[in-house]
Amino acid sequence: MIRLDWLRALGAVLAAVLLVYAGLGLFGHLAQSAPLALLSLDGDSLASDAATKAAEVLRRPDAKGRTEDNKAAQDALITTLKISPIRPALWLALGALKARSGEPATSALKMSYLTGSIPAEVAFSRVQTVTSTSAATDEEIRLFATSDIRAALAKRTRFEAPLVAAYVQATPEGKSLLLEATQATDPAFNATLRRY
Repeated sequence: MIRLDWLRALGAVLAAVLLVYAGLGLFGHLAQSAPLALLSLDGDSLASDAATKAAEVLRRPDAKGRTEDNKAAQDALITTLKISPIRPALWLALGALKARSGEPATSALKMSYLTGSIPAEVAFSRVQTVTSTSAATDEEIRLFATSDIRAALAKRTRFEAPLVAAYVQATPEGKSLLLEATQATDPAFNATLRRY
């Protein structure tokens, strides 16, 4: 009889836990607006909101006069990454926003490498951000970026013109990185870069 009571109590506790879990999941799906999303424990809805804010800021050609929007997007990304840190594309977006506002971007860019892989198009945008900022002076990032550059060279017909554009806009350290990464892998493309 004691075992039966114990099993009933365990069943009731499990049912209560499952009910709370289901309620939190439902609340997370219903919390689509930003204030409610901040209360949600759903990392995906926070990530979607943060990515949208970051994309809106990064799509604008004018970085000046948009500091409030940039700061709001950074705050949304930071909030999301505290809850769900294994999101390399969001770390990259944070690095790009920091670079655009003149803040150091090295640590965010490093996290974009350390937290996982990203598609080639996104990796190319990481190359642009690294080579145009002081992050190109960091030895670890230089090693990581070399693999992104080599991946872009593997799809040379698609990324040749963008790599040249990245080289033209790069800092001196970024140009050095691009030249070092292409020298052994693609000497002909390396020679093309040197002409700019």
